[in-house]
Amino acid sequence: MKTPPFRADHVGSLLRTPAVKENRLKWKKGEIPAEELRAVEDQAIKETVQRLEATGMRAITDGEFRRDYFHLDFLKELAGVSVTGGIEANPHAKVAEDGFKPPVLSVTGKLRHQKDIQVDDFNYLKTVVTQTPKVSIPSPTMIHFRGGRKSIDIQSYPDMDQFFADLSAAYREEIDHLYQAGLRYLQLDDTNLAYLCDPKMRAAAAERGEDPNELPRTYARLINSVIDNRPDDLTVGIHLCRGNYRSTWFAEGGYEPVAEVLFNDINVDAYFLEYDDERSGDFAPLRFVPHHKMVVLGIISSKVNTLEPIDDLCKRIDEAAQYIPLDNLCVSPQCGFSSTHHGNDMTHDDQWRKIELVVNTATKVWGTP
Repeated sequence: MKTPPFRADHVGSLLRTPAVKENRLKWKKGEIPAEELRAVEDQAIKETVQRLEATGMRAITDGEFRRDYFHLDFLKELAGVSVTGGIEANPHAKVAEDGFKPPVLSVTGKLRHQKDIQVDDFNYLKTVVTQTPKVSIPSPTMIHFRGGRKSIDIQSYPDMDQFFADLSAAYREEIDHLYQAGLRYLQLDDTNLAYLCDPKMRAAAAERGEDPNELPRTYARLINSVIDNRPDDLTVGIHLCRGNYRSTWFAEGGYEPVAEVLFNDINVDAYFLEYDDERSGDFAPLRFVPHHKMVVLGIISSKVNTLEPIDDLCKRIDEAAQYIPLDNLCVSPQCGFSSTHHGNDMTHDDQWRKIELVVNTATKVWGTP
């Protein structure tokens, strides 16, 4: 395939190198300036990109090496956003040893795009790639779901329509600046549509006064208001994530509750779907995917170091192809390897074996290197 998504693709984040982790900690302690940290990150990104391209992967990110969290480092740069607290994990989830809970984003003032957030990072990435540079940013829905109406300052936004309008405008400005810098492959990382597959999280949303059946439509309108007028040569995908912190997860449930809206009402080009274990349900919801959209099957786990047998992966792709044409499918890890700077519980060698498995699986199924 000449345009993204590619038969072998990946979600975005990669395990931080020891040098990045060590120097980021020094920077946080005030022991080195930001410029010194960035130089370390530059070198680590360059070396990692070279290794990523050597696997045959054609979608190339910077591994999110410059972020602590896949979402907070972006969202906190919007005027009007504050970060506090945490939410409860699914009671059946593996409990993280440090009791971590994802922070809650709240809106404490008028939302506004006050500066470019990812443009400088992209400008460096494009200088060290020979393949397609890809940028992942948090979905705009991330600011709303976890706190709902109560997390949005009533003085700033007595009218929720104005909240969504300002949020959309801020995102459009950032994406436009990325496009002007040369970006042609963008991914929105969205936990909230996946969380609305989980009965317990649907119930929690209802307790906050939200309608879990209407929220997917609200989020579809929001996402579309951000991307609908994009240039024809900008590919936009969306990744649905059930949580990814040190190999833990926060939600479970198949895609059926959101499938019809997800696949038909959200005007993205591709869907990165987690299908690494039974938490994600079966492939039947893929029957709703229109013929002009792509689905990237996240059937290779980024949470465990065990390598999936390639024949089993091919069989699963065949199962998915019962509901959507094989030509509309790609394959990837189910999530990033390091959605937070801590990373999942695996080694760098484990990570590279997983990425090579993605490429080898795609080659076996579609004959594409």
